[in-house]
Amino acid sequence: MIITAIKRGDILYVYAEGNRVLWTIGCGPECELMGYTSTTVTIRRGNIAYVYNEKGHLVSTTQAR
Repeated sequence: MIITAIKRGDILYVYAEGNRVLWTIGCGPECELMGYTSTTVTIRRGNIAYVYNEKGHLVSTTQAR
């Protein structure tokens, strides 16, 4: 379960309970953390939103607003 997601510099860190890192992704300065739930993290690169699951696997993409 995802507890929090934080972008530090060019890296996005996704955490579980106990401050355990679930996964990280290098996303560069153009990447924006749009939000997260207990099971997904959404980031935006340009005009595309990328949704990742709690294992760090890409599950969908969509046009960002």
